[in-house]
Amino acid sequence: MQAILVAFGRAVVSQLHIRMLLLTVVPFVLSMLIWGVVLWFCLNAMMDWTQAFFLENDGFTTASNVLTWLGLATLKTVVVPLISMWILLPLMIFTALIFVGVIAMPFIVRHVGGRHYKGLEQRKGGSFFGSLWTSVSSFLIFLVLWLVSLPLSLIIPFMFVAQALLWGWVTYRVMAYDALADYADAEERKAILKQHRWPLLCIGTLATLLGAAPMLLWLGGAVFLFFLPVFATGAIWLYVLVFVFTGLWFQHYVLQALATYRVEHGDAGPKDVVPLLDLPEIAEPPSPTTPSA
Repeated sequence: MQAILVAFGRAVVSQLHIRMLLLTVVPFVLSMLIWGVVLWFCLNAMMDWTQAFFLENDGFTTASNVLTWLGLATLKTVVVPLISMWILLPLMIFTALIFVGVIAMPFIVRHVGGRHYKGLEQRKGGSFFGSLWTSVSSFLIFLVLWLVSLPLSLIIPFMFVAQALLWGWVTYRVMAYDALADYADAEERKAILKQHRWPLLCIGTLATLLGAAPMLLWLGGAVFLFFLPVFATGAIWLYVLVFVFTGLWFQHYVLQALATYRVEHGDAGPKDVVPLLDLPEIAEPPSPTTPSA
């Protein structure tokens, strides 16, 4: 837990750096372009489809009963746009996650590694296609699990726990691979991901909880459709900001874990690695002695 908290503190400091703040611009602009087009052409069609589905399957009565039971009866009038926005939510989040992984993570790796781990050897065990495959395959698995668990989301405790764990899992899968791609070889990456599976899932889940604010902002667009462009813009930027911070958090954690792993296995590089936590001392080679006359 100490390593998670120390990495969190380092990520906060790194996020305040001007380069990291500017790093949110490009993924944000790309996400806005894509979702601006999607919402313009597809939102009305999706709402029409959702309304037709509800009418054919008596969904309005069921939704009304559930919302009344939850004390949210006032939301009955916006249930169709609310569900439409909820369906689009995973796609919007994943779009931001992909853009951050592809565009921002290389800069995050260089920023954290160059400032704090100058002596850590880069063994280039990952690749762009490996990152893409990890992202796409993880999201497909997530999508199946998310669809299966969607009916159970009406159970309030399950909704919060299951959704947080699912998003935490897909976030750590995508971010951890990208964070280790340049510095770890394939064997080291597998060992780190296996050894630190639960701390990485914890970071991903906590980062998901940080994403609750943009999620509420996005769903707020369903309640106030007139302000949808404003809500959508704010939600997308906050998601990009959260994912950049999450990338920094993962980067600090996994590079510390990698440095520790190499020390423990006698495979450490020069001693100019700046540790986040105390590491075992790397043995110095004995200095040559001059034989006595």
